Amino acid sequence: MLDVSVSYNKYKFLGYEFLTWLWFIIENDQKKLQSIDKELVALEIGNKITLENSSNNKNETIVIKGDDAGLEEGMLSLKKGADVKDINLVYKSGDFNWQFTLKGESFSFEGLKVPETAPIESEKDIEGSVIEKNFLYNKAIKFIDDVYMAFLNERLSEKWENNILNKIKQWINIEYK
Repeated sequence: MLDVSVSYNKYKFLGYEFLTWLWFIIENDQKKLQSIDKELVALEIGNKITLENSSNNKNETIVIKGDDAGLEEGMLSLKKGADVKDINLVYKSGDFNWQFTLKGESFSFEGLKVPETAPIESEKDIEGSVIEKNFLYNKAIKFIDDVYMAFLNERLSEKWENNILNKIKQWINIEYK
């Protein structure tokens, strides 16, 4: 059995691959995401994405921030071999919006903002408010879990190497020439 730290370092690349795949899916196949969440309106890249290029023993970190920031530099970084370390996402489902940053290395959520709930007007409202907030947090977490499962199904399939990976490489090389 592998030590936890050895396993962590050995398989953390999966998180980076997942975030790169997710970026590709967001831009090219929202229908795949809608098959996961029938109420999905959109999944969008939010106001920050961090990439890191560790090739040639150089650590280069690229951070793209801002509400109207273009992703051209991110695509160029992917061309140079960078990994997506974290990505801010806006998840729109039904009439509600969630915003959070997803870390590739640990699959942790950072800054998860859930939709507003009704104000608490009496003690009777507290329990309902807590249940509603819990539901809203869990909905975002479950969505990402389900998206990750879809990624793993593709990643472990025979079509990954010859089909899906080639499409991602083409997207990286063609998208922002």
